[in-house]
Amino acid sequence: MTRVLSPVSGRVVGLAGVPDPVFAQAMVGPGTAVDPERTPGQAIAPVTGTVVKLHPHAYVVVDDEGHGVLVHLGVDTVQLKGEGFELLAAEGDAVVKGQPLVGWDPAAIEAGGRSPVCAVVALDAAADALSDVRESGEVEKGAELFVWR
Repeated sequence: MTRVLSPVSGRVVGLAGVPDPVFAQAMVGPGTAVDPERTPGQAIAPVTGTVVKLHPHAYVVVDDEGHGVLVHLGVDTVQLKGEGFELLAAEGDAVVKGQPLVGWDPAAIEAGGRSPVCAVVALDAAADALSDVRESGEVEKGAELFVWR
């Protein structure tokens, strides 16, 4: 069982609240999303494990059960080619949940015409593999978003 934590503080909007059909329709996998506070900060590791993919706008951490959790910082942020993001870890790093992985400024993303909403997705998971999925309400960085059974 993996407890997946929120990488950022903000308001939980659920995957349906992501203005991108690939995430909103859970094509990448089940999970939820957070509309982040508009202050510069750091996105954290949602689980303890290994960073298997690390891009400025997105990262994947795989835990010791083989569960891969994708955090996507904003929508269409790949187009920024890393501008406005600071990598705080590297692919292959062993990380602990709560460890800062990427520095970023959601307000700057929004000012550039993009949504800063962060999708948090359980990769290669069946929809019924998750429980206690948060779909609304305020959330603090490091608080539980869902449980992957």
